[in-house]
Formats: sequence, structure tokens, C-alpha cells
Amino acid sequence: MLELFTNTLTLLQTNLAFYVATVGLVSLCIGSFLNVVIYRLPIQLQREWQTECKLLLAEHLTDTNEDDNGTTFNLAFPNSHCPKCQASLKWWHNIPLVSWLLLKGRRGFCQTSISIRYPLIETLTATLSVLVAWYFGPTEKALLYIVISWALIALTFIDIDHMLLPDQITLPLVWAALLASTLNITIEPQQAIIGAAIGYLSLWSVFWLFKLLTGKEGMGYGDFKLMAVFGGLLGWEYILQIVLLSSVVGAFIGSVQLAVQGKNTATPIPFGPYIAAAGWIAMLFGPQIQSWYFGMLQL
Repeated sequence: MLELFTNTLTLLQTNLAFYVATVGLVSLCIGSFLNVVIYRLPIQLQREWQTECKLLLAEHLTDTNEDDNGTTFNLAFPNSHCPKCQASLKWWHNIPLVSWLLLKGRRGFCQTSISIRYPLIETLTATLSVLVAWYFGPTEKALLYIVISWALIALTFIDIDHMLLPDQITLPLVWAALLASTLNITIEPQQAIIGAAIGYLSLWSVFWLFKLLTGKEGMGYGDFKLMAVFGGLLGWEYILQIVLLSSVVGAFIGSVQLAVQGKNTATPIPFGPYIAAAGWIAMLFGPQIQSWYFGMLQL
């Protein structure tokens, strides 16, 4: 067994095609798990908040890990089941992407349609992971950025659904960015600490300036923490790039979305997905973008 593991590890390090293919297959499975996280984590958090409110109000408490019927509910339980007819899924119903194609987008028992978002998230997870693996090769930085890409996908869709960037994901990412600097995977520790602080404060200051001028809250604290992640990974020099890119893309897509949905400009729009997209682009192509930008200034 040890020899098999050693040979596999050697093959991953020496054969780029095998390495990238392995990352793609593993990431497809991770994408399936991310669908679970995206759906279940906000529900768990809501139940925890409800319990805390009951505690403050001295009301009768129920177990936050149980649903209204007393069934355990977390990321692992209950087992995968159809949300319509509640039938437990068979193993062949849970093969990432393949099951959706074989079932022709229909649930295996009640034949109701399955949202195309599930296979899209699995495909997106595999695609982004493969791009990172191919770009950085079999390195520690690639592994770090692949895991961060998974977390960014979960954060993006949770924010779209609930206008929420959970601390359970953002804070570990901040610590991962800082710890990676101490292991010489990314930037120097001093740069990482300063970058995380400036990343956080860049949006924190905008938040309070907007609130003082308008009396309204323009964004959530999760956005600050997500920006701190990229500051800790890349350094303070890339904060402006990420802020500008996320703002431009967010303003354009948000305007189109509001126009299509017929909503007014007062409708809240999650900013986390645009920070995540801009930060991911900066992780791969930040130096090239910086060089292009400063080259344009010198013209």
C-alpha cells in the first residue's frame, strides 16, 4: 500500500496530464459536496441563530442540529434524498455530473426536474481546479489555490442565495492565507499581515463612509473578511486591482440583472461573488494585470 501511494505521488509530480486529470476528477466530487454545503450550511446557521435568540429570550430550547421533526440535520446527515418526495438516493444518483446526464435532468424517483445549477457547480469546480493545477503545476501553491477556489465557489452561491458570507468559511481562509505565508508558499509573513489588514480596512472604510453619508449599510462584514483573504494571499499591492475589477464587473452585471428582473436600484445585490471572481483572477493573473496597467500609465 505504501509503495502504491509513493508511486502515485511520484506520477502526480512527474506526469502533468495525469496530475491535471486527477485534480479534475477529485474536484468533480468536491463540487458535489459543495452543492450540499451551499444548501445546508445556511440552514444550520439560521437554526443556530434562532437558538441563540431563544436563549436570550429565555424560551424553550431545541437542539440546533435537529429539524422540526427531530431529525438530525447537518452537512453529513440526513443522507442524500430527494427534496420533493424525500426518497433516499441510490449511489448511482450521486455520481457528479454523470448522474444528471444519465437521468436526463430528472429525479430518479418522482421524475421532477433537477436544477441545472447542480451539474454546473460541479463542472465549475472541476474547471477552475484544473486551470489552477495546469497553471501552477504540482506545487504547494496549486494545492492551496485549489482549496481556496472550492471555498470561493461555496461562498459565491451562498451569497447569491442568502446575501451571506459565513464566518465558518471566510475566517479559516484568512488564517490559511496567513499560515501559508509562514510556510513560504505565498508571500512574506509581514506582507501577508499588512495585506490582510489593508484588504479588510479597504472595504470597512467604504462601508462606514457610505453609512455616515446615507445612513444605510452598503455591504456586509463578510465582504471585508473576503477581501482580507486576498490581501493575505497576494499582498496589499493587489487590493486596488481587486476592488476596481469587482466594482466594475459588479456594477455592470448588477445593472443588467436589475433591468432584466424589473427591480429598482435600491434592491440589494450581493457583492461577494464579484470579490471572489476578481480575487481568483488576481491569484492567477494578478502580476500580468499589474504590468499591463502600469504599462498603460506610462504611454
